[in-house]
Amino acid sequence: MQPELTLAVIVGSVRPGRRGEAVARWVQGRAARRERLATELVDIADYHLPVLDEPWPAAHGRYDRPHTKAWADAIARFDAYVFVTPEYNRSIPGPLKNAIDYLYREWHNKAAGFVSYGIDAGGARAVEHLRVVMGELQVADVRAQVALSLAADFDGEDFTPGPGRDRELDVLLDQLTAWGAALRAVRRPAAA
Repeated sequence: MQPELTLAVIVGSVRPGRRGEAVARWVQGRAARRERLATELVDIADYHLPVLDEPWPAAHGRYDRPHTKAWADAIARFDAYVFVTPEYNRSIPGPLKNAIDYLYREWHNKAAGFVSYGIDAGGARAVEHLRVVMGELQVADVRAQVALSLAADFDGEDFTPGPGRDRELDVLLDQLTAWGAALRAVRRPAAA
């Protein structure tokens, strides 16, 4: 029997009053219903990462700062990720990009999916940028995504996903589970 796939649902905003935490809890709740999928909420705000302050490039894998070591340990243990991100000025929030840039090998040969939210295009432009970043980090991103509208999927500050959103998320999770499991073989090749 295949061991559980580990999935991090990453909250990509640290702004006070952010909506990402409620969205991430929705993602985690849907994912938790699946057999053989262990999910965990990972909030970048909990790691207090300053603007990248490591003296060595992340590709060296040499981390001097305690906050970097804690972040690396958290990210390394997952097989797949769902990034929950708002769209800020047609891109991703600076703290999310900063958190991603802290690490390198910890991201390699894993799978990612995206749930975004925004005013115009539901955060789709933020996801476009994340896909490029993930490609550089050797992360396989799945095609399905959930792009939430601040007008239709939120009632003021409350997150109220519209009809069909659960199904969209389920398709994303189906793809992410398949790719996450397949990439284990790349990370842990069979003994020759």
